[in-house]
Amino acid sequence: MNATSWATLWVFICMLAFLGILAYLKVPAKLLEALDKRSEKIRADLENARRLREEAQALLAEYQRKFSGAEDEAQAIIDQAKREAEAMAEDAKARMEEYVARRTKAVEQRIAQVKARAVDVAAAAAARIAAAKSEGEVGDRLVDEAIKGLKSRLN
Repeated sequence: MNATSWATLWVFICMLAFLGILAYLKVPAKLLEALDKRSEKIRADLENARRLREEAQALLAEYQRKFSGAEDEAQAIIDQAKREAEAMAEDAKARMEEYVARRTKAVEQRIAQVKARAVDVAAAAAARIAAAKSEGEVGDRLVDEAIKGLKSRLN
């Protein structure tokens, strides 16, 4: 045997001794146990991530439903406001027309009063003029009849 062979033999024996010591100290079992723990941790992390993803998707769906509901509610509020505005406008229009009608009627009554007063004044003036120009009972009777006829025609 030459030196290289002896060196190879001693390296082989040391390697077997090293592997024996590792086996005696149960290093491979500890390595497997550590790897198993690590794989369990990874599996738990993946499960936790999957659960969190499902919760996030559920929350997203819930918020999308709420958002859709809020849009519908906002549209309903806008529609209600439009209906109320239209009702207020119609009410204001009706009140304005009623006000105009009352004012028109009041003005027409005032015009009728002024007209009646003018007729009374004209009749009284005509009576004075006629009385001053006509003499006697026949003249007075004719003037009174004319005044009565004038009043009925003017009103």
